[in-house]
Order: sequence, then structure tokens, then C-alpha cells
Amino acid sequence: MNTKSRLIKKSSKTFLSTGLVLALLSALVLYFYTKQQLQNEVEEVLNSTEARVENALENHFIVKSLPPVIVVKEVETLLEKSLKDTTIYDPSQDEMELFRELSVFKHINGKNYQITVREMVVESEDFLFAIMISNITIFGLAFLFLFYFNTKKNIALWRPFFKNLEQMKSFSLVSNEPLELVDSDVLEFSELKNEITTLTKKVRADYENLKQFTEDISHEMQTPLAIIQAKLDNIINHQDISDKQFDHITSIQEDILRLKQLNKKVTTLTKIDNNQFINIGRINLTTLIQEKVESYNELHLASLILIENDTLEVSMDTYLAEILVNNLISNAVKYNINNQQISINTNKKSLHIFNAGDKAITNPELLFLRFYRESNGTKSTGLGLAIVKKICDLYKFKVSYHFEKEHHVFSVVFSD
Repeated sequence: MNTKSRLIKKSSKTFLSTGLVLALLSALVLYFYTKQQLQNEVEEVLNSTEARVENALENHFIVKSLPPVIVVKEVETLLEKSLKDTTIYDPSQDEMELFRELSVFKHINGKNYQITVREMVVESEDFLFAIMISNITIFGLAFLFLFYFNTKKNIALWRPFFKNLEQMKSFSLVSNEPLELVDSDVLEFSELKNEITTLTKKVRADYENLKQFTEDISHEMQTPLAIIQAKLDNIINHQDISDKQFDHITSIQEDILRLKQLNKKVTTLTKIDNNQFINIGRINLTTLIQEKVESYNELHLASLILIENDTLEVSMDTYLAEILVNNLISNAVKYNINNQQISINTNKKSLHIFNAGDKAITNPELLFLRFYRESNGTKSTGLGLAIVKKICDLYKFKVSYHFEKEHHVFSVVFSD
């Protein structure tokens, strides 16, 4: 996974790396350029000295050698001119020193001479390194100075962007508090601020319209469903109907009940999506589960047992806590086989529900999707577990399913 870096940090790294590369390149260029210039100067001195010696010989002056700087001697044959670096003992320093040596052969006044002149280059190397160190020091100080002020300038320049980013992170559709965005003298940041303001206003307006539409539809559906239910009850209670008609009416009543449940669950999902459940309190889920277990057992709807390893308490909305428990237990009851006992285990951090089953669910990855049903034989709305998943996502709980020892197991691990 790629690690993320802050903008200022990343731009500073780029500035640092670029500056270091430029510093090294400039130091190398300066080193070789200065070295070449110093070498040219040494060679110019050598040529000048050799020319003076040659001129003195031509004018019949007596030229004595001054080892190791100047050496003049007669030779039998003339050789090629040579220019090289050589190490020679220097009596004045009592040590070996590096010299640049120019050796030429000349025929002067009927005699053959070898004129050798030398220039010490050790001081030149020291001078070269001194220039390099000075250049690196000056460049480094200037670089640090520029880096400091460049970073400060960038922080000031990007401050409106970062402040607006923090405001966007705290943006909520539920809250009516306006975004306090900061304007900037940078054109792009100013345009971004205006676009964010326009977009958030539109999002809030769309959200309010959608919320109002959902509430209106939910409310309006309740009335005709109640009227239909009342008329069907009236037909059953006050008119003679055949068994076939009774079966038809009963089927219609079941469909009406299912439609009511569907409407209620869709409304609940919408409210969760819109973050309308904001009343968070500390709830004893173990007590709530115990009440549901007793209700099912009293009505003989199923055989449930609660195994309490520890008290389970969570922070969430009371209404959503009841829906979470109801949906998980009703799902276990609905898909339990052979009326076997359903076990509910709780501890301090998790809840586990076991109900008997023939085989594992075919597509467990689809289990918590809206309107998904494992088989078409059931009249389930396909929203119960979707609501469970939505509630868990809202509070950062982790819900999961697995098949173990001929039992379906639904588990919820709570974050707090």
C-alpha cells in the first residue's frame, strides 16, 4: 500500500532532493573547472620561466641550475618536449613534493641544452579544495535559507486550502451549520472555495428534498394500506364468504402486512443513510436480548437460550439497538430447522447467534445486500440483514457469518 505524505512535506522533499543534486553537480563542475584553470596557470608560469632561461642562454648569460625549480644542462641529442607531473625531493622542505615539470630541448649558440623548469602544485591542490569547501558552505547556507523561507511561504500560501479542507472533513448533511470557508488571494483557491460553497448548498438542498420525499411517501402509504386492511376485516367479519374467498383475503392481508414491513424497513434504512439517529446512549444489550428471548419462549414461537459470559454494553441509539437485536434473532428463528434450540452467546465485546441448518449459505458475500434472499421460497423482504449491516457500519461494528457444526453463526464484534 502506498504511504501518503502531506503536501508541504512532499514539496519540501522535492526541494531538498533537487537542491542537493544541484549542489553536488555545481561542486563537481567547480572542482574540475578550477583545477583546469589552475593547471593552465601553472603551465603558463612554466612556459614563461623556460622562455626567460632560453633568452638568457641566447644572450650568452651564464645560467645556473636551481634544483629542483630550474635545471639547465648540455646534452648530446635533442629530444621531444615533455610536460608532466612528477614527485621530487625538495631540500627546502626536506620532503617529497609534487611538481608540474616542463622539459624542452634547444640548440642555442652551437650547443644542445635540456632546459627543465618545475612548479610546485601541492599548494594549488590545497587552494582548489579551499575554493570547493567555501563554495559548498556558501551554497549550503543559501540553500538552507531559501528552504526555510520557501517552506514558510508555502505554508502561508496553502493555509486557506488546508483550513477549507478541515471544514470539508467536518461537513455534515444533518447539521445546518454553514461552512466557514476561508477566501484566498490565489485565484484557483478562491474558485475552489466558491465551488465548494455552491456544491455543499446543492447537496444539502437535494438531501432535504430526498428526505422529505421519503417521509412523505412512507406516510402516504400507511393510509391506503390501513384502509385496505380495514375493508378486508369488514368483509371477513360481516359477510358470508367461501373458503376459497377467505384464503384469497388472508393472502392479501399477508401481502399488506409484508408491504407495511417493507415500507418500515426502507424508511429505517433511509434514516440511517441520512444520519438521523443521533441520540447515542449506553445500552445493556444483554438485558435487551434476555427480554426478546423470554418473549419468544412465552409465545412458543421458538426455543431460545441466552448464554451470558459477560455483560454486553454498547454506545448507540436505543431504537437501532432494538432493531439490531430483533433482526438477528428473527432471522435465526425464520431459518432454523426442526425447531432446534437457538443459542445466543454474549460476552463483553461480542454477540454470537447459532441456529441449526442443513448446509452453509451458498453466497455469504451477498448475505448483507439489500433484497438478497438465499431462496425464493421465503416471503422475507430481504432487508433485515441489510439493516443489521447498515447499523454495524454506522457504529463501526463488525458483523460476519460462518457455518460451523451444522449451525449458521452470525457474529457481531463491537468496537467499544
